[in-house]
Amino acid sequence: MAGVTASDAGTPIRRESRLSWLWQLLGDPLGAFGLFLVLVVVVSAAFADVLAPYDYKALDVKARLGAPSWDHLLGTDNLGRDTFSRILHGGQIALYVALVSIGASLMLGLILGMLAGYGPRWLDNFLMWIFDSVRSFPVIMFALAVITVVGPSLETIIFVVIATTTPGYARIARASTLATKNTEFILAERSLGAGVWRIMFSHLVPNIVQPLLILCSMDIPVVITIEAGLSFLGLGVKPPTPSWGSILNDGFGFIRNTPWLVVAGGIPLIVTTLGFTFLGEALRDVLDPKLKKDR
Repeated sequence: MAGVTASDAGTPIRRESRLSWLWQLLGDPLGAFGLFLVLVVVVSAAFADVLAPYDYKALDVKARLGAPSWDHLLGTDNLGRDTFSRILHGGQIALYVALVSIGASLMLGLILGMLAGYGPRWLDNFLMWIFDSVRSFPVIMFALAVITVVGPSLETIIFVVIATTTPGYARIARASTLATKNTEFILAERSLGAGVWRIMFSHLVPNIVQPLLILCSMDIPVVITIEAGLSFLGLGVKPPTPSWGSILNDGFGFIRNTPWLVVAGGIPLIVTTLGFTFLGEALRDVLDPKLKKDR
């Protein structure tokens, strides 16, 4: 009877430990606010087709450069397109580029970093040389060079982001691997005959992935800003596909008479940056309390 009671009592404890990080995150005002902003951005982008009152490509020349009103909450652009609808669909482009590129960078950086930290010394030196070579190029200059050769497209932006952000993830994964590979439980697994891949993916990954996830949340707004900046310069997505950067570019030429276009294009960038930054700071405090700031 006592054994059953102990077993029953253990289950809620395990469930509580699994959800404790979420309650800690919600208990932090900035973390909860950041999570709310992130959810607003994600939900508005995911359901843009439902929430958008107009087709983002629909032209209405008679209503061009219209001021915000009940019919057009954020006004219209120089072609009469509804700015609010274009902002919602622009969120899809921004999140798509960020999630795909950051996800690919995380996987590549994790694998390459573990290989550098756990593999032979020559492999470590070779991979570090590649990482340092790639990171020596400024992101924007590298992006402009690639776009000049390949041409502007969404896939080109994703490639540029993956190429420039992977070394950062790989360096963190390498450092964590070097600090973990000689611990007792890893040595015990090796003595029992566990293979390299089993050790890396069953034991190293769970112990080094947390700082990478924190870095992911911090990098998402950076990637969205890069995409918006390239689209602002006309080097990103092609019209009529909406992008927050192209919306800013459309309104920049009319900023003296119709400033709401620039404001409408800048608000989602600000909200996204604040949301993911606050969320990343809170996740860092929850997942790695040793780095927690004194508040």
